[in-house]
Amino acid sequence: MTDQLTAPYGSWRSPITAELLAESTVHLGEVRVDGDAVYWIETRPSEQGRSVVVRWTAAEGAHDVTPPGFSARTRAHEYGGGSYWIDGDTVYFANFADQILYRQVIGQAPAPLTPAGYRYADGIVDRRRGRIICVREDHTVAGREAENTLVVIDSVAGGPGEVIARGHDFYSSPALSSDGTQLCWLAWRHPNMPWTATELWLADVTPGGEVVNARCIEGAGGGDAIFQPAWSPDGQLIFVSDRTDWWNLYRWQPEGAQPLAPLAAEFGLPQWIFGRSTYAFVSAQELVCAFVRDGVASLAVLNLTTGRLAAPLWQGAAVDGVCVSDGHVVFVGGKPDAMAAVCRIDLASGAVEELRQSSTLTVDPGFLSVPEVIDFSTTGGQTAHAFYYPPRNHLYRAPEGERPPLVVFSHGGPTGATTSTLSLSVQYWTSRGCGVLDVNYRGSTGYGRAYREMLYGQWGIVDVDDCVAGARFLADAGRVDGRRLAIRGGSAGGYTTLMTLVSGTEFAAGASYFGVSDVEALALETHKFESRYMDWLVGPYPAQRDLYLERSPITHADRLASPVIFFQGLDDKIVLPNQAEMMVESLARKGIPVAYIAYEGEGHGFRRGENIVNSLHAELAFYGLVLGFDPADELPEIEIVNRDALGRAR
Repeated sequence: MTDQLTAPYGSWRSPITAELLAESTVHLGEVRVDGDAVYWIETRPSEQGRSVVVRWTAAEGAHDVTPPGFSARTRAHEYGGGSYWIDGDTVYFANFADQILYRQVIGQAPAPLTPAGYRYADGIVDRRRGRIICVREDHTVAGREAENTLVVIDSVAGGPGEVIARGHDFYSSPALSSDGTQLCWLAWRHPNMPWTATELWLADVTPGGEVVNARCIEGAGGGDAIFQPAWSPDGQLIFVSDRTDWWNLYRWQPEGAQPLAPLAAEFGLPQWIFGRSTYAFVSAQELVCAFVRDGVASLAVLNLTTGRLAAPLWQGAAVDGVCVSDGHVVFVGGKPDAMAAVCRIDLASGAVEELRQSSTLTVDPGFLSVPEVIDFSTTGGQTAHAFYYPPRNHLYRAPEGERPPLVVFSHGGPTGATTSTLSLSVQYWTSRGCGVLDVNYRGSTGYGRAYREMLYGQWGIVDVDDCVAGARFLADAGRVDGRRLAIRGGSAGGYTTLMTLVSGTEFAAGASYFGVSDVEALALETHKFESRYMDWLVGPYPAQRDLYLERSPITHADRLASPVIFFQGLDDKIVLPNQAEMMVESLARKGIPVAYIAYEGEGHGFRRGENIVNSLHAELAFYGLVLGFDPADELPEIEIVNRDALGRAR
């Protein structure tokens, strides 16, 4: 274009502002269906991060169910999920402020159903017996580790719940057969996580509702990560297991589980939150399932008799929350050219309808960067994966010969993954003239169990190697400026960011969002769900305490020479604020430029619009100072300790 403006990378003016990103974007999740009604949860930064149950019908459209003053969000496992469930015109939900379970007849005020001191999640309704079956996390005894159980609660009279299963450290995924005579669930014990080894349990339910004859039917030997057990309309028990390296579908039979449509693809997801689903039944003979292969998410119908997987109904970057009702499949899906949306597909015609998009912001495609799948060589002769987003803004071009700065994204978890779903958080950077490399380092999901387990005992090593190798790959190809590399991440991604900065000098700057700086402190202080996670990522504690010290960024703060900006929620119960504060103090003493921004009322992940805006503004301003570009945005002055030592990269 001859009318393009010539301006350095990083200085381009973009319509994708932090304010628009926060005000016009919501997080969508926890899709449910009941007859022709579709439900989901919207987490709204513009409402201080409030989570709202929304109901949609073809006749009435979408409207809020959760009234002001309530937020449908459980803190079970701290990460939550499975926060509400539906029974006709009644919604049961966990309220974030008090963690009490509420019963709400739609259109009326919610009424408390349980006492304080407990957290509830992942519930189902046993209509025959007028009760709820759900996970309960007991916090009533101070100084004792929370006890997790399965309980039943009278759906009208309420109460704390009657325990029907205990003895394991964790429970999830209760599912009742359609005739109400059998109940299954998942359970696991320390040090396992739900993606390392879980057990599938089955029990009989008497006409009076007593749960009897509970027995482990899968996973008793350990080693299989089982996901989403569910009953078909004719009483078949289906589940997902990774026993063959890939999370595939199985039908349980007393003589042994039968594989359904074996495929080198992932039909399961890591259970960081409750209530995730990748498949649902169309009939006794068919189910609709989502799976990921080579970074592409597909949704297709599987014939349970023949094992035939039909041509995909839908393909994109990510699928979650699969439900079926009223001749439609409903899910949250995202594509590289479309942000996440609640999608509804007519199973007869294949017609796709978007019931709610995660953003109301319409962006000219000329400002949007299209991701490229990048596979690159890394240490140990292995291959790692990433998505590369080159700078894109149709109004600008860079001066001849200039190469763009690169921001490397390190996802959290670390057992998790990034996808290529259109993200305004990525486009915020690319539309200003920065490249973005979003890395699925070894340990990420979506590439089979073997790839996931490459991080075991190697956290802080192979993830770091992969972030460095990806950045070098692009720099060596001449696609980015190897002198102007930044790395950012949240939680475990913040840890990888800090370890990368103390392990070498490839990156000129970093941003840690509630990142781990002291692995030993994390093992000693974090919540129950992750209290033994480090056994897998680092090694048993305290037997291998030396490794914990060696793998902690705080131990090597003296080796860090690049400026860092830290963002932290002061109510974070997963990575406590002292993790960031210790690192900031150490860098300040050393004379390294460092900034620290803490937010009252924020936990592990920022939900309030004003804080999302402030953190993006501060990060952009920080990179501009360090990497040598002048952002076009009007940005606030940020307080930087040792600012005099802050030189621009050349």
